[in-house]
Amino acid sequence: MKRRFSKIVTCVVAISILVVPIYVMAEEKINLNTATLEELSTLKGVGPTIAQRVIDYREKYGPFETIEDLMKVKGIGSKTFDANKDIITVE
Repeated sequence: MKRRFSKIVTCVVAISILVVPIYVMAEEKINLNTATLEELSTLKGVGPTIAQRVIDYREKYGPFETIEDLMKVKGIGSKTFDANKDIITVE
């Protein structure tokens, strides 16, 4: 019985070690104030042209204060914002 319990604990620990990094990576958000062109291009509905507009906007007007400020960039409306609001931040 002890041996079986030990194997179960070992399996649970091994699975935890493998799953936790994936969970942490999935929780990382794209910071609108520091993201590169490549990072911004990974957003839904945002290609290289709009990603460059985001960078140009923050260089001209300074850092985004809220994630909603992203909609001030030409080409990003409420539909694109809604598709990305859970994966962006302005920290």
